[in-house]
Amino acid sequence: MNLPNFVTLLRISLVPLFVYLYRLNPDPVVMNLPAAVVFLLASVTDALDGYLARSRREITRFGQLIDPIADKLLIAAALLALVEADQVNTWAALIILGREFAVSGLRILAAAEGKVIAASLWGKIKTVSQIVAVMAFFLGISWAPYLMWIAVAATIVSGVKYFQNAQDVLKSSLQ
Repeated sequence: MNLPNFVTLLRISLVPLFVYLYRLNPDPVVMNLPAAVVFLLASVTDALDGYLARSRREITRFGQLIDPIADKLLIAAALLALVEADQVNTWAALIILGREFAVSGLRILAAAEGKVIAASLWGKIKTVSQIVAVMAFFLGISWAPYLMWIAVAATIVSGVKYFQNAQDVLKSSLQ
């Protein structure tokens, strides 16, 4: 096991801890600092594992598979916790999670053809906007819902861009 993959697995292991800490205090008026710290730590590991893999030339198939899964687990856990606490509308979470499934499916199609769909700038913007919005809710910031709107918009744009840029994959898989 290399260090980047270990960091990715660490992110996955932080998800249940984050959910547990959030459930201890899901009150939207009160700042949930312990959950926010764990969520932020897990979010930072996303950038860290990618940096380590590239800088150390330790990119593995396992890492390419598990890293996006870890990202989706973290965001899904946060969104579901916020929906359950009646902080985020179900439709917003559904748009975000639906995009994640759709792009994952697109990546699976590409992989079946021996192609890799790398993360795009819009994908990174989407991720950062989601993390910022989720953190704003955990910190009890009053304008967190507006940040979630921005995250939803970035999520939609990102998803559309991925599908626009993968027309060759879509065309060949439909034949």
